[in-house]
Amino acid sequence: MDLFPARMGRNPQVTMSNFFLLWSFFNLRTRARCQVIGLLFSVLMVGVGQAEVLSEPTQRLQIVGGLAGIHQYTRNEEPFWTQELSRLSAGKFDADIVPFDRAGVPAGDMLRLIQLGVVPFGTALVSSVSAQYPEYGAPDLAGLNPDIAHLKKSVTAFRPYLEKMLRERHDIEMLALYVYPAQVIFCKNPMTSLSDLAGRRVRVSSATQSDFVRALGGVPVLTKFAQIMTNMATGNTQCAITGTMSGNTLGLHQVTTYMHSLPVTWGLAIFGVNLAAWTTLAPDLRALLSRELPKLEAAIWEESERETAEGMACNQGNERCNGRPKGAMVQVKAAQDERLRQEILNSTVLPNWLKRCNVRCAEIWNQTLGPVHGIKAPVIP
Repeated sequence: MDLFPARMGRNPQVTMSNFFLLWSFFNLRTRARCQVIGLLFSVLMVGVGQAEVLSEPTQRLQIVGGLAGIHQYTRNEEPFWTQELSRLSAGKFDADIVPFDRAGVPAGDMLRLIQLGVVPFGTALVSSVSAQYPEYGAPDLAGLNPDIAHLKKSVTAFRPYLEKMLRERHDIEMLALYVYPAQVIFCKNPMTSLSDLAGRRVRVSSATQSDFVRALGGVPVLTKFAQIMTNMATGNTQCAITGTMSGNTLGLHQVTTYMHSLPVTWGLAIFGVNLAAWTTLAPDLRALLSRELPKLEAAIWEESERETAEGMACNQGNERCNGRPKGAMVQVKAAQDERLRQEILNSTVLPNWLKRCNVRCAEIWNQTLGPVHGIKAPVIP
């Protein structure tokens, strides 16, 4: 998609910006459309000016990254693309990056947009694309990974299948698989174990989290991250499942008192590139990205593991909390909850995932995740 005539030259940054404007354009009312037209005209004029000045621009990639405002993005993704890429290539290559939740792109459409080449390099939240492709959510089912060691085993076992399907089904080359900090339970009212969720309305962000909460007798309430605090304030929810550190950033430690230490899920994100775009990149750029992106992935995993622990410490007001708001939350960790986690995974979460999935999902599970967790897929009538 190119919004510029050939005589004006091409500026990838402006092209991408214009796409995101047009993506939202058709859902806007007349007045808002007029504002967009004005903004688009301004962007076009900037593009013309840049085309005149930059006769031989540095090759610049356009990246749609992960979630805005969290350290996985601000400390890792953004600096890599805006600083490290240029340094590593001695200025030969450069990139612009925008977080997907500020790019105006529906999260569930990201794989399709990468496949079409509209977004050459993009990040897709597994929890978002799992509504259409349930099998992709298998390595992060609720209750499957009680710690990051289990999550690493799950990802290692499932990764070859995921890479194969992205390539064959979506024409996407997966370049990295990122993780976010553990998603745990925050509650207003007293809590001594998972069983205390019975009867409570709990914020969830995915179908698998809903299965987990419902199995405990709770009422899952699908809520966007930005709406968590509003729902807690109005009483629409009494508990919320979210990241340990993101919950602290929101201020959940100020409106809730109890926090369960069990990771219900984690949160995985696929970073991929349109296969045709990938094969047409300069060989030295492909080599550089193939070498450096695994290092970026490793750094993000380390960041997430560190933030999981730091978020727990800050929400409790522990001395290990550095430079973050401190709460006084009570950490809940009951011995019987480990057994309950396994029971819910086997009796509810895994069977419900298989029902949502296609007929091959039991086979996929038994070939990938089943052996490493010692769980065979149940027969679904």
